Amino acid sequence: MLHSMFNKMLLKMQKRYDYDVRYQQDILNTGLGVFLKFMGFQSMASHAGKLPTEVLYAARIRAIIWDDCGPCTQLVVSMALEEKVEADLVRAIVDRDLENMPAHIALVVRFTEFVMAHNPEADDLREEIRSLWGENGLITIAFAISSYRVYPALKYALGYGKTCSRVTINDTAIPPGRA
Repeated sequence: MLHSMFNKMLLKMQKRYDYDVRYQQDILNTGLGVFLKFMGFQSMASHAGKLPTEVLYAARIRAIIWDDCGPCTQLVVSMALEEKVEADLVRAIVDRDLENMPAHIALVVRFTEFVMAHNPEADDLREEIRSLWGENGLITIAFAISSYRVYPALKYALGYGKTCSRVTINDTAIPPGRA
């Protein structure tokens, strides 16, 4: 019964976002216990704290672009748009167009990339983030950065990470910008 319920949830997600959920179905079909561990991870990935939505999605989008070249990035972009993050801002985040985003979003974009690259310049930006959103905000951003890398890694490890594509924002398709 739980297996069927979780599969319906995955199919609903697939339809809603036009996203291939086969790797998640493989996890589910391996065993309910294995899938529940995956779902437990989801609680970390979905943590939003009290951060503004656009700040959270700046970290999520830039983190996923680091390891993905299309479908996972598209999913996160679609979720950001669904959460009412302005399309122009989403496009600037995907393009890494720091000049066309508010300073606090550019801060998060740069911090995310420094963290991903293990660049010590993240230390100074970390203090700016703490001053804007406190320790809880920093932890929320850290959760977003670390957890959003897991999805592409799972897909690639399970053999589903073979598709690269442009990201569509409203009616415009663009390649994800990498640092």
